[in-house]
Amino acid sequence: MIEQTNQLRLSRIARVGVTLALAAVLAACANYAGIHSDKEMAQPQTYATQQSLPADDGRWPAPDWADQFGDAQLRALLDEALRGSPTLEQARARIAAASAYSETARANAMPQVGASYSWTRQRYSENALVPPPYAGSWQSENRGLLSASYELDLWGKNREALRAAVSQVQASRADAEAVRLALDTSIARSYNQLARLYALRDIAQNEVGERERIVRITAGRIANGLDSEVERKTADADLASSRATLAALEGGIVTTRYQIAALLGEGPDRGLSIERPHLGIGDEVRLPGNLPADLVSRRPDLVAARWRVDSMTHEIKEAKAEFYPDINLSATLGLDAFGFGRLLTAASRTMSAGPAIHLPIFDGGALRAQLKGRYADLDYAVATYNQTLVTALSDVATNLSQIRSTDAQLADASAAQDAAHGAQQLALTQYRAGLANQLTVLNAETNALAAERAVANLKMDRRDQQIALAAALGGGYTDTSADAIAAR
Repeated sequence: MIEQTNQLRLSRIARVGVTLALAAVLAACANYAGIHSDKEMAQPQTYATQQSLPADDGRWPAPDWADQFGDAQLRALLDEALRGSPTLEQARARIAAASAYSETARANAMPQVGASYSWTRQRYSENALVPPPYAGSWQSENRGLLSASYELDLWGKNREALRAAVSQVQASRADAEAVRLALDTSIARSYNQLARLYALRDIAQNEVGERERIVRITAGRIANGLDSEVERKTADADLASSRATLAALEGGIVTTRYQIAALLGEGPDRGLSIERPHLGIGDEVRLPGNLPADLVSRRPDLVAARWRVDSMTHEIKEAKAEFYPDINLSATLGLDAFGFGRLLTAASRTMSAGPAIHLPIFDGGALRAQLKGRYADLDYAVATYNQTLVTALSDVATNLSQIRSTDAQLADASAAQDAAHGAQQLALTQYRAGLANQLTVLNAETNALAAERAVANLKMDRRDQQIALAAALGGGYTDTSADAIAAR
């Protein structure tokens, strides 16, 4: 009984000794004391948005938000770009690269098994470790081995590397959606610009017609002695100027078609087949409820920035795990013999098994420097997310404010257009009757054309701002990852 008690006491002393020795070794290892970060991701509700972004019981944009303008050609162009744009192909390639990296990280967390065979022809030294009869002779060594290894990953280094890689895949997918949204927005806005140029061209064509009519009226007045050559030259100059404006707009239409073709990933000839746009007014502009909070899962650039912060968080945990011991289990089983004749015999068997432990004790500060770098990357990712959030809120507020301002301007500009057209017709009637001079007619015409251009530009600006607002609200994107769904 006394002997058993002594054995238990010695066993406890041994365990305590091993624990103290392990603690002493760990204390002597490299450590990350004092390395940290106090940066945090901003929450959307911390920003004051109640006045600038009032809830209006509206809806978030649908993925087919461009269909609200009722132009089938625009939808066809967006679908064509989705199939063939090199920009989208680049984004898809980045997703594939991130997915491949995540598969590599997943493989590192799994057991590794391999097989090898080697044949070596060698003369063994007579004065070294190999004894006779092999010393001084040539031998052919055949070796076939089956090996297996597994890292225990006690501190989660491989698991955190896998989680970081998965987050990078999610960020790449969100980046691809951001690229798609930017491409859709660029095509829609360029298409709207094409519609603007056509509308201005119509005005310019009417202007040329009006100027040609003034030239004819002026010729008649000169014949009747009511005007001089001064009025003729003035009318001719105005007509030439109007024709130059029309030619410039025609050139702008062709250039914009080329730009749309480039966005489609096609050659410039593709743009020449684009027909004149027929865009409608679009849906009523009303903001959805709970806008700041839900925006973080609706904007792909915000989602990508958030996933990068998450990835860096896991990379920091991976870097911290580097400070602890690595334990690898390995085993080999195979055959090793001189010559082929004895390779497949029981006596040629060879096997080994055992753990390998790597413990960083002094590395010149390399691990601490690596961890500091990861924290710096985290700080940058957090700052990028916060700036992206501020920009997103500003985008929505700015586009909404511009739409409301344009609506107010349109009402006044339409009234001004009606009045200017009335004054133009009255001046032209008086000019024909000899009751007004050419200057009065030209002034009235200039005012009418300016008012018409203003209304056309405001209508196109309104649609352009509506397209930009749809993009600012995420363009119908929603983060469908499990983490985002749980957060919502």
